[in-house]
Parts: sequence; structure tokens; C-alpha cells
Amino acid sequence: MVCLVICLLPQKLLTMLLTKPRMKRRSGTPDGPLVALAFKLEEGRFGQLTYLRIYEGVIRKGDFIINVNTGKKIKIPRLVRMHSDEMEDIQEAHAGQIVAVFGVDCASGFTDGSVKYTMTSMNVPEPVMSLAIQPVSKDSGGQFSKALNRFQKEDPTFRVGLDPESGQTIISGMGELHLDIYVERIRREYKVDASVGKPRVNFRETITKRAEFDYLHKKQTGGQGQYGRVCGYIEPLPQGSTTKFEFDNMIVGQVIPSNFIPSIEKGFKEAANSGSLIGHPVENLRIALTDGAAHAVDSSELAFKLASIYAFRQCYDAAKPVILEPVMLVELKVPTEFQGTAAGDINKRKGVIVGNDQDGDDSILTVHVPLNNMFGYSTSLRSMTQGKGEFTMEYKEHSPVSQDVQMQLVNTYKACKAAE
Repeated sequence: MVCLVICLLPQKLLTMLLTKPRMKRRSGTPDGPLVALAFKLEEGRFGQLTYLRIYEGVIRKGDFIINVNTGKKIKIPRLVRMHSDEMEDIQEAHAGQIVAVFGVDCASGFTDGSVKYTMTSMNVPEPVMSLAIQPVSKDSGGQFSKALNRFQKEDPTFRVGLDPESGQTIISGMGELHLDIYVERIRREYKVDASVGKPRVNFRETITKRAEFDYLHKKQTGGQGQYGRVCGYIEPLPQGSTTKFEFDNMIVGQVIPSNFIPSIEKGFKEAANSGSLIGHPVENLRIALTDGAAHAVDSSELAFKLASIYAFRQCYDAAKPVILEPVMLVELKVPTEFQGTAAGDINKRKGVIVGNDQDGDDSILTVHVPLNNMFGYSTSLRSMTQGKGEFTMEYKEHSPVSQDVQMQLVNTYKACKAAE
């Protein structure tokens, strides 16, 4: 019996494989079905190379596996062991070994069809920083797209999107250095000279209190008009909720025909994509639809979608919105002689020191710092520690900004909109 469960994840997110529904731990022996984890993708000279860590069982060249989501049977055409940038063809590999295979799409689970293994759910954090990027030469467009597609596939924290207003390509990631590395790889590996914009932090907006809405969208023209009324309220979701947007249809009866409800939800989602404070997405939001009205002739999906968009904008200010900023967990390692200087710099960046340990002649500071205040920190740290300091940074959470920062961000946003 051959079973392969593989899931594309960053190496830091590796965890013990578990079975469902009984959540049984795997034994880690060569006996039994194969259980492996794909932890890295690489575009090799001969196609996509998938790195596997084998937790249990044996994998052999020529084995067949089945994608349980699509039913597609896949053969392992080639099995290799990697030595730096060289590869050695092998016939089989056992539990505890790390190997690589060709021709396997590892974005989903695989099995022989008789058993199903899965992993405990993994949390891939949302990107916290974005920047605009485009190739200098239009002739480089093909290579540019190829690079972005490859990087997205290799790294689930790297995202690519399109700015609907400017039409620019936007790349998003986990920080300034993260994006700098991919920009450099585009230039070095794909020979594409790319121009980049100024990095921008991915703020969020949320509401702090309940607010009611009652909006009638009515428009009469020469032909069929538009009519849609929506009533209800918006409120913040409980603190700590992992849900970002929740829509509840609490209407009793058919005051609004059921076929219009999806359009109403779509309208609220669209409105929540851009809050009125600084134009960033609104999250941790619950919308309850309690009443409304429809017209036998003039009501349509468009009318109710517009009604929900305007209803959201109507009540948003009354819900006391605030801006959320990404806060990073930063670990500094600096010589003890520079500890005071490093701590003072963190305080200037509005960081909070939550831990202080000693490692020989080095001090290790654990701090929480707003990402918006960490631009250029690598250069600053090298300067203040004579090149001896180092740091790691990872996303912690989105937290409300102070009132003065919120006012500054709102004023900057309004000035930019006025200049357009």
C-alpha cells in the first residue's frame, strides 16, 4: 500500500503528520503506507523539483500515487538524492530520509485511494508589506511573468496582484527584506531589469462598535429603474476571532427575494475591501441583514448590490472605525556594550521590549515593533553596532494604531486622493 501526503509549506511550518478523524501519530518506521512532506519546490534544469521529507514507509521510483481531490493518478518518474547542486539518481528511499522527485504536483494530498492522510491545519500569515513593480522593457514581460509565477508557487507568503486603479503589478510579502530578495532574484536569475515603487505597509481597518443601516437605493430612468432597500447592522466580531468577514441573513419571510441575497452579500464584501479611513480592507466585521424591501419590476441584482455598498458607507463612520497596523516580533542579538544603544533605538521606533536574555558576550532582546517603523533597520543596526548586530523579524499581529498616527495616516490618504 502506497500513500503520499504532500503539502507545499515553508520549512519553518513543518509539523508532525496526523491522521483524521482519530488524529493518530505516525510511527516513523519503514513499515506501513508512505507518508511524506513536500517542503520545497525548485525550478530545476529538467523541470519542477519537489523536495520530500519521508516520515514513514518507503518510496520507490515508478510508484503510482493518486490525487484524492482530482482522482488523477501520478507516477514517480525519477527519484533523486541531492548533494548541494548535484543530484544522484536512486531507486528507493526510506523513512527519515530527504529526497527529491520530478513531475509531482504537491499543492494537494495524494494516496493510493484506500487510505487518506492529512496534516494538522497550517496557518500561512497574510502579507504585511507591498510594493509596485514592473519591467523597464516591455520585451521582458514574458520572463517577468514567469518569475512571478514561479516565486508564488515556491513561497505561499509571496503574493502577486494588480492595482485596479493604476493597473500596476503589486507584489506582497512578509517584510522589506523579503521583497528585496525577490526583486534581486528577478534581476539576477531572469535578467529582467525591474523598476520598483516605495514599499508600503499593509494596514487594515476595523470597527469598534455596532452601527445600524437603513438604505434605499432608488433610481428612475426612461426604462426599467433600480430599487433596493436593505436594513440591518454592522458590528465587530469577538476579539481573537479568525473570521475576517461574516454575513448573516436574518430576514424572516420574503421581503427581499432569496435570489437577491447573494448580491447583497457581494456588495458588502466589495465595500469592505476599501475602508473610508485610508482605503485599506476592513476586517473582523459582521454584517446582519434584518429587513428590506423590493419592487416587483425595478429590483435587480445590481440594485441590491449598490444598495448594500451605499448602506455600508452610510453607517461606517458611526461604527467608530480604527486603523490596524502589523506589529512584528523582533529578536535582536547585539554585543552587550551596544545593548543600551539598541534598546534606545527600539524605543524611538515605538517598540516594546518584552524579553532580555544574555548569551555569553551578547544580549538578546525580544521586542514588539510596528512594521511601519522598521524601514531601513538593517542599515541602522549595522551602524550602531559596528556591524556586529543581527536580528530576525516575523509577523505577530495587527494592532490598533495610536490616535496621532491614525490622524496622520488619514490626512496623508486624503491629500493623496485630492491630488489625483
